[in-house]
Amino acid sequence: MAKNKIAIITGAGVSAESGIRTFRDNDGLWEQYDVMDVCSTEGWLRDKGLMLRFYNERRAQLATVKPNAAHLAIADLEKDHDVTVITQNVDNLHERAGSTRIIHLHGELTKVRPENCCNEMDGFSTDSVFDIGYDAIELGDKAPNGAQLRPHIVWFGEAVPEIERAIRVVEKADMVLIVGTSLQVYPAAGLYAYANASAPIYVIDPNPLRVHDRRLTHIQEVATKGMETFKNILNSK
Repeated sequence: MAKNKIAIITGAGVSAESGIRTFRDNDGLWEQYDVMDVCSTEGWLRDKGLMLRFYNERRAQLATVKPNAAHLAIADLEKDHDVTVITQNVDNLHERAGSTRIIHLHGELTKVRPENCCNEMDGFSTDSVFDIGYDAIELGDKAPNGAQLRPHIVWFGEAVPEIERAIRVVEKADMVLIVGTSLQVYPAAGLYAYANASAPIYVIDPNPLRVHDRRLTHIQEVATKGMETFKNILNSK
């Protein structure tokens, strides 16, 4: 079997089977919170305590769950292929499953940074982002520069620093695999369009695709089952 350069784009569906609620339900709520109250720059300015409490709860929940078979199958692909995971998820389940090259488009739940650390397109310096694991942060918890610590999450109203790096990965891929995302949340939803015309694109999602594109091969299954199907396809090539 030839070694492929595979770009894997993952969304909430890949973590749902681990027990993590999807980022945004149809009613606009996330764990019973209004999304704009807990995932926007306006929400942070309006009520920092609420925002910190919400992400403390998400961090505590993350500590109780484990990677599922889909995460493990994605990590296992590294044995035979050159794999980069581009994820919309803020959890660390890909890391815990063993994937080694991961681009987090929307930030990382287990990390924090100073609230006055600008969100520039060229990313963040390594000395401005701190890994706190599953610990809580509270009002008054300060970074070394004296600023309030905030979640290292890309909120509505902020740029996506890693998007350019993700685009470069997709452009160079021999194959693109999309797992557990409805292709409705931009800019991530537009990533597959950067794939080379000769690169096959597979989408694993149990729901009908809302995107009509002849380039997409739809594996209409949940992430764990769909990864088994994808591996069979890959092994047959």
